Amino acid sequence: MKNFLLVLAIGLPFSIGLVSCSNQVKAKRPVSYHFESGRTALLKDGLAYAPRNAPTPVKRAIAAGNRLQGKPYKWGGGHARQKDSGYDCSGTVSYVLREAGLMKGSIPSRSYFGYGKKGEGKWITIYTRKGHVFMTVAGLRLDTGGPGGESGPLWKPETRQVRGHVMRHPAGY
Repeated sequence: MKNFLLVLAIGLPFSIGLVSCSNQVKAKRPVSYHFESGRTALLKDGLAYAPRNAPTPVKRAIAAGNRLQGKPYKWGGGHARQKDSGYDCSGTVSYVLREAGLMKGSIPSRSYFGYGKKGEGKWITIYTRKGHVFMTVAGLRLDTGGPGGESGPLWKPETRQVRGHVMRHPAGY
């Protein structure tokens, strides 16, 4: 019973969205893609290519993101089934992190407030706010949202505003 109460006390604020942003690092500048050889992923014909010097989990994350290209947006997609017919925002991020070996299972967007370490990562950054999450991998954004509404998971080089988002990253990346 004590363990259950401890898990409840720790997990409840995340699950109902009561996590304070005061201990978070708020995203201040828009996410913008600019190719830099050896530092960022190359986007060509809708697929991303990792820099040669990227760590293996980053290369796996990019390969996972490439496998999602062309999948439709599906509310709840990627949660009940790890390999699904479509993915929502958190299902997309969960799939990529899981395939990279950086998480187990999947979590909803609000749970990313407690994932990994706070702030921007060197290779992978997760941007989360109430109701949405997206990520950058080697400087390239993987997102299901954007100016025309929801889309399936796509690598998106267009600049995205990040007002209301906080940044998290997998430890070491």
